[in-house]
Amino acid sequence: MLILVTGGSRSGKSNFALETARRFEGPRLFLATAQASDEEMRRRIDAHRKSRPADWSVVEESREVPRALRAALGPGSAGVVIVDCLTIWVSNLILEDESFGETEAAAVAGELAAAARGTASGVIVVTNEVGSGVVPDNALARRFRDCAGRANQVLAREAAEVHLCVSGIAIAIK
Repeated sequence: MLILVTGGSRSGKSNFALETARRFEGPRLFLATAQASDEEMRRRIDAHRKSRPADWSVVEESREVPRALRAALGPGSAGVVIVDCLTIWVSNLILEDESFGETEAAAVAGELAAAARGTASGVIVVTNEVGSGVVPDNALARRFRDCAGRANQVLAREAAEVHLCVSGIAIAIK
């Protein structure tokens, strides 16, 4: 079952994803997409690590997320996988490839959805809602917003459930 959890920064998305994961039996896996590219990001990653229950397995994969998800859902698979987060993953792909655009974002989101399809395990994808703010003032930021928005649309369409988090409150929108 694919579940998408979206919302703004510090909206409670990751906490809601962890709460939602309790619905599923079996081993629990956290698929982290962030890279510790600077000291501030290292601190954020450390804080996320400390917030997760100790009995969770962790896979860190910044680029080949669908492959890592398929591996997690293979033999002896996890009962639930949290992918945190889609927008960091899209950002990694944009920074790696100057030609990465909305078409590629839709394709990789489709690959992620296909990896989750047909499994008895729960797959909870955390993402940022990027379309509610002002239009960014530079081309890279606009490309990121457009790619993340397109990827979010693909996953929302494929997901069995979609939840929007606002100020720590989750609202079911699908």
